[in-house]
Parts: sequence; structure tokens; C-alpha cells
Amino acid sequence: MQTNFKINHPFQVGFLGGLGVLTAVLIGSAVMGLGSVFAYIVTAMFITLGLEPLVALLERKTGRRGYAISIVVLGLLAVIATLFTLILPPLVSQASGFVTNLPQVVSGFLKLPAVAQADVQLGGAISNALTSSTNYLSDSKNWPEMAGGLVKVGLTLFNGVIGFMTVLILTIYFMSALKGIKRIGYQLVSKSRRPKFEAIAEQVMSSVGRYVMGQVIVATINASLAFIVMTIMGVPFAIVLTFIDFLLVLVPIVGSVTSAAIITMISLATLPPSTVLVIALYFLVYMQIEAYVIAPKIMRRAVNLPGALVIVAALSGGALLGMLGALLAIPVAATIMLIVRQVWIPHQDER
Repeated sequence: MQTNFKINHPFQVGFLGGLGVLTAVLIGSAVMGLGSVFAYIVTAMFITLGLEPLVALLERKTGRRGYAISIVVLGLLAVIATLFTLILPPLVSQASGFVTNLPQVVSGFLKLPAVAQADVQLGGAISNALTSSTNYLSDSKNWPEMAGGLVKVGLTLFNGVIGFMTVLILTIYFMSALKGIKRIGYQLVSKSRRPKFEAIAEQVMSSVGRYVMGQVIVATINASLAFIVMTIMGVPFAIVLTFIDFLLVLVPIVGSVTSAAIITMISLATLPPSTVLVIALYFLVYMQIEAYVIAPKIMRRAVNLPGALVIVAALSGGALLGMLGALLAIPVAATIMLIVRQVWIPHQDER
């Protein structure tokens, strides 16, 4: 016996529609509340896939995956401890000075003839925007608010002991259980399609791992050379700007341009024009070398994507999820392209 339920009354339509909206809001709130957990898991998985080639190499040499993971983890902790010991104290000191002197830096930038003329033509829009932003950033009362949301997640990941330990523990777990996780995942696919799925999944994970390590290497080279140039040319707050440069360059193409613009503008407000010209020329030359020599050589086996698609993916991911989204966007785009090339196109050719 079947009973056909029909919605034909306006009240029923409105009630069910309201329930649907309420359900969507509750699901959205739950997802937003799990944002930090998602960030921990994604960060740990990225680190795991990035370190997997090194773990696999050591596993072949030692014959035990546990030994290989222990060596990699100890090496990673040694590098992190060294960097924190050498960089953290001056970074904190310079960051405090940077916030304190930010109004003077902005004031010097607004006094530049070209900026002042553009500000007059725009009715003071530039000066008003920069002054408001500077006052907001300089006021310590606003710092707790600025530490909320995604910024808080980022600060927790990089500076918080609890966040660091969480990511570290998840990374160790993912490294030790990676083979089991993959095996269980492959078993969820039908046996007839399992070999093809496994081949594509292995290529995707290998591509993501090479992309992570490649981008870290590119960012390290960029930040190291930028620090040397800024130190030689006397750019203030060189350590803070180097740290910002490293984080931004993790986002391909867009990050390098943004970082170079920030450093040049701060130099323009604090240094003589001749010095700023040298710094600007350095970044122009280096960005060409990075774009056409360094990055292609390091990343040629990682992701095979057209430059335009990389820019669109990075911008789209950044608009949706901030820096984390920009980092995720390129591996996701590479995965989609790999599936299109190996699954969709052959399927279309067979029709």
C-alpha cells in the first residue's frame, strides 16, 4: 500500500523551506566550527605527502619504515628547533618595532610625489584608507579581534604549542599509517576499477608531495636571497619582511609579486630613491629567473599546469579559504587535470 504525499498548501511549502534553510545554517555553522581541525588535518597531510619521498628513500636503505619515519621526524625537529632558536627572538623584536613604526612608514609613503598626486586626484581615498588601516593595526585593543577566525588558525599553526604538537602528532600518524590508509581507500572501489583508480591516486599523491616540497624549496630560495639583498641595502625590519616573503611565496606566482610589492613599498617609504631602485630591479630580475628557471626546474615533475590555470586556481582558492585555499587550489587543479587527461579524454576517444 503506497501513500503519495503531496505538498499543495502554501504553509507546507513555507514550513519545509524553513526547515531546509535551518538545516543548511546548522551544517554551515558546524563546518565553520571545525575550521581549525580541518586546517590541522590538511596541514599534516600536506607535510606527510611532502616528506613521503624522503621516507620512502630511507625505507629502502634501512629496510624498516619505522626507522625511516624516526630519522625524518628527528631531522625535522632539529631543523625547526634551530630556526626557532636563531630567528624567533629577533623576529619578535622586529615585529614589535614594525608595528610601532608603521605610522611613520605609512606617512613617508604618502609623502612621495606620485602617491600624493594620486591621492589628491582620488579625493584623499589612499590616505584615508592607509591611515585607517594603520590606526587599526597599531591599536593594541584590536589585536585580540585580529587574532580571530582564520588568522587565529594561522597563528596557532605557526606559533601555538598546542597547534604545533597537534600537527606534529597527526603528521607522524599519517606517515606511519599512510600505506594502511591507502589500502583501505582502494578497497572501497570496485575490484574491476581498482587498478586504474590506484594508479591515478598514486600519481595524485606523488604529484602533491613533489609540489609541496618544491614550493617550500622555491620559497626558501626566494626568502634567503631577499634577506641577503635587504640586509645589504639596509632595508628596515629585514627579518620580519623575510618571514612574510617566505609565507607569501608559498603561493605560486601571485605570492612572489605580492611580496616584492610589499618590500618595495616599505623601502620606498624609508630609503633613498637610488637604493629603492636597486631593490626594485633585483626583484624584477629575480622574478623572471624564478618564473623561467628556478620554479620550472624544481616543479616540472610536480604539477603540469598552464600558467594561466595556476593563477586562476591560486586566486580562486585564496578568495574562498585565504592562504590555505591558495595552497590547496593548485594540487586540486592538478588532480582535476590528471583525471581529465587519463579518464575523461580516453573515455571520449572510445565513444
